[in-house]
Amino acid sequence: MDSKHMQIGEVAARTELSLRTIRHYEETGLVIPSARSQGGFRLYTESDVARLMVIRRMKPLGFSLDEMRDLLEATDRLDAPGGPGGDERDALLERVRRYEAVAARKIEELQVQLARAEDFAATLRARLEEGEAARG
Repeated sequence: MDSKHMQIGEVAARTELSLRTIRHYEETGLVIPSARSQGGFRLYTESDVARLMVIRRMKPLGFSLDEMRDLLEATDRLDAPGGPGGDERDALLERVRRYEAVAARKIEELQVQLARAEDFAATLRARLEEGEAARG
């Protein structure tokens, strides 16, 4: 087996995704194994792992599978050997720019949620400390 290829178990360990999730992403066309072993096992490359990491990072920000597919298509076309030029390149970069803006907005929303959760936890801790001080 080519040392540049990894089986799905190694990819799952590296990406912290389950085998089932990786297979689901394959079924939906988000990532396609680069090769198959003689025994039919999926074989992945570093590029496939990088692609899965993009998907993994998009998921908690609430991006849909279609949005993931759209962004990956844009980046694939930008990264293609002899990639697009002129207006097509500008349009693809604008698509990526829109996803970056959405990601930044979602991060801000999550930071607000985190701050509220931290305030809530601090309120509960203070309440517990008051209750224990009154008891003691």
